[in-house]
Amino acid sequence: MKQKFQLVLYVLFGLMFINSGLNKIFQYMPMPKDLPEKMVKFMGSFMEIGWLLPTVAIVEIIGGMLILTKRFRLVGALMLLPILTGIIITHSVAAPSGLPIALAFLAIEIWVLWEGKKQLTGLLQ
Repeated sequence: MKQKFQLVLYVLFGLMFINSGLNKIFQYMPMPKDLPEKMVKFMGSFMEIGWLLPTVAIVEIIGGMLILTKRFRLVGALMLLPILTGIIITHSVAAPSGLPIALAFLAIEIWVLWEGKKQLTGLLQ
């Protein structure tokens, strides 16, 4: 039962990042109309730096795809860790309404890293 729950959680987690990355490239989801002013400025500055948003999108897509595979799940989690850190900081400062989902993503990320702690220990030695 635990393995099925984890699989569903990891698939949803990976698909969320794949969707987020694809949306940054193709912009198929409309921006919410009630975004806080700080968040609008923040996203505007991301768009001004021409290479940053596509780079984040590519990392999100690749990391999300790796999360979907058991063999490379830990690599995907490590790729997404800086992105997720930025998401947590952004929502803490600019848009606190998104913080609960960001914290849920952080919990899943920590779970993936915890499940791969043996490989991480070997990597850090």
